Amino acid sequence: MGKFSKLKKVQQQETESAQEKMEWEAAGAKDSSSDESSDESDTETKPQQSTEETRKRAELWTNRERVLVLCSRGADVRTRFLMKDIKDLLPHAKGDSKLDQQKSLNVLNEIAEMKNCTKVMYFESRKRKDTYLWMSNVEKGPSIKFLVHNVHTMKELKMSGNCLKASRPVLSFDDSFDKKPQLKLIKAVLMQTLGTPHHHPRSQPFVDHVFTFSVGEGDKIWFRNFQIVDESLQLQEVGPRFVLEMVRLFSGSFEGAVLYDNPNYVSPNVIRREHRKGQHAYIEKQLAVKASNVKQAKVTEILAEKTVDLVGKEFDTHENVADASEAAAQITSQIEKRRVRKKKAQAPKYTGATD
Repeated sequence: MGKFSKLKKVQQQETESAQEKMEWEAAGAKDSSSDESSDESDTETKPQQSTEETRKRAELWTNRERVLVLCSRGADVRTRFLMKDIKDLLPHAKGDSKLDQQKSLNVLNEIAEMKNCTKVMYFESRKRKDTYLWMSNVEKGPSIKFLVHNVHTMKELKMSGNCLKASRPVLSFDDSFDKKPQLKLIKAVLMQTLGTPHHHPRSQPFVDHVFTFSVGEGDKIWFRNFQIVDESLQLQEVGPRFVLEMVRLFSGSFEGAVLYDNPNYVSPNVIRREHRKGQHAYIEKQLAVKASNVKQAKVTEILAEKTVDLVGKEFDTHENVADASEAAAQITSQIEKRRVRKKKAQAPKYTGATD
């Protein structure tokens, strides 16, 4: 009986250990299922939060302006670097390959629609010397053609200022933009093209630089980019810098009627032709003749005016003319006497000897 009792005890222990294992496995399965359910709940909450954020941002991002920035084939190095700087400054800009000059400019409207862009900045290069900038509104127009002068890029200038990439700029315009209708239209186009939309996905919620537009002689527009250093509003130039001279203003996008033609605009080809022919020398000569005539007329007017001698007789030299003539006569007589004495001294003395 002792052996059977021992066998029963061993069987009971094995059954108890098997039950404990089953209980442990069941508890582990519950824990794993709870962990998996928690992970799934976390993964579900994360996309929900991200979707909520995107929805909020999409609701706030109402201005969906996008700018297509590209250039033509044959553009020089400075134009390409300027285009790159503008792309870096505009987070809502999109690029594209170079456009062949043989194609018409209406192709840019189709490219902008494919890229889902509403504005276009096209740098057109001619003869590898002249650079023209087109700014256009793709949907309804207008479009403006500029001649670009005095281009200086960021790498060329190496200014001390610096700004965050993709930060929103402040657009500062001169008061003269509100004086003429064509300048008002240019101001609206520049604001819509270069202004970064609020709550844009690629933009940063910082304002640390200023785009300044000032009107110079001949309605030329000077562009500068400055950094806002601190709360004292001190400015340091970042770059790039260039000057825009308006050529024409069209009603449509790269087409349409001419709304304004700049009378002060002179083609660079005409300037180079005059320089080669030497007409500039003739013009300078004519300007010098006119300046000399004006100067001579002023001199004659001054000489014709009668002036009163306020000093009186102190500067009247007519009374002392006789005294001056007597003194001069005495000096001349003394000089003549000295000459006579020298001649007598140099003359040989008579000794009476004969040869």
